[in-house]
Amino acid sequence: MDKLNILWTSDNKITVLNMLAIYVLNSKTRGWWKEINIIVWGASAKLIAKDTQVQTEVLEMLRAGIHIEACKDCSDVCEVTNDLQKLGIEVKYMGEALSNYIKSGEPVLSI
Repeated sequence: MDKLNILWTSDNKITVLNMLAIYVLNSKTRGWWKEINIIVWGASAKLIAKDTQVQTEVLEMLRAGIHIEACKDCSDVCEVTNDLQKLGIEVKYMGEALSNYIKSGEPVLSI
């Protein structure tokens, strides 16, 4: 399978704008990966919910066909679950899902 999972835990906006967003969008549009899945975990959930520039990048990724899912426990702790869902991010408990991605041999890039 030609799928990349990206575990996004950083709340560093510079990294998000100059690495994550650019790499993901180029990967999708240039065919480097057929399928890209972003897993929002920890501090990244709060960054997305509170920063409109990051929200714009997230919406662009979603429009490009990139799947984005977020850890419900993390988003609940940060009190941003509804904010993420309104953007179109799938919010669910991610521990088992991440474990399954790893066990299946799918690559996981951590940011």
